[in-house]
Amino acid sequence: MTAVADSPAETGVVPTIDVTIRIRRVDPEGTPDSAPGEEYWSQFTLTMHATDRVLDALHKIKWERDGSLAFRRSCAHGVCGSDAMRINGKNRLACKTLLKDLNPARPITVEPIAGLPVEKDLIVDMEPFFASYRDIMPFLITSGPAPERERLQSPEQRARFDDTTKCILCAACTTSCPVFWTDGQYFGPQAIVGAHRFIFDSRDEGQWDRLEILNDKAGVWKCRTAFNCTEACPRGIEVTKAISEVKKALTTGEI
Repeated sequence: MTAVADSPAETGVVPTIDVTIRIRRVDPEGTPDSAPGEEYWSQFTLTMHATDRVLDALHKIKWERDGSLAFRRSCAHGVCGSDAMRINGKNRLACKTLLKDLNPARPITVEPIAGLPVEKDLIVDMEPFFASYRDIMPFLITSGPAPERERLQSPEQRARFDDTTKCILCAACTTSCPVFWTDGQYFGPQAIVGAHRFIFDSRDEGQWDRLEILNDKAGVWKCRTAFNCTEACPRGIEVTKAISEVKKALTTGEI
């Protein structure tokens, strides 16, 4: 009788794949092969498990190949939003992107998210992004004394803004927006999503203050409804829909 070898799935062995990672980099101090601030590409060929993510590949490069590689990451589970990157031309979280889903037979490109100043390699200056977020007052505004217990709302009232509570401030939506890339004033999709979360919250009393801010020339009217932001959101938030609801509130005067 001819013996038949067990498949990897039957033996519990995770198959391996060879992948090539191309990283767009910049070093403010320069390298032996590049001037200070000059962009260059580094390429690494790795043997990885089929279950590994792009973040695992970046860790392997930093820990075993090139310790100078710089990138942000924290929880590694799609919650903190630290590791948003441009992977094969699309904004994604490195910790949620499986290598096997990126056609590993071809080089996988990893770049910093666009529209924000690059500090080093895959690390960008997030301050312009957070400045816009602060501008829309992302906190509950109420009048009168604090209640003795929590402020109540019905499930229907909560559902009105539930989608936009999922935001993890990764900036994937904002840095996928072509208007944000080219306009130095636009708040960007995330700031509008952050405002939406409070504008439609029945417990909040600062709705019209936020709407006035978003009615500015840097606000919602800059949106061209490209849907890049909705496609880029790793949490599945309907970003373009939220922006349109803010526009409707401004035009109708109703929330």
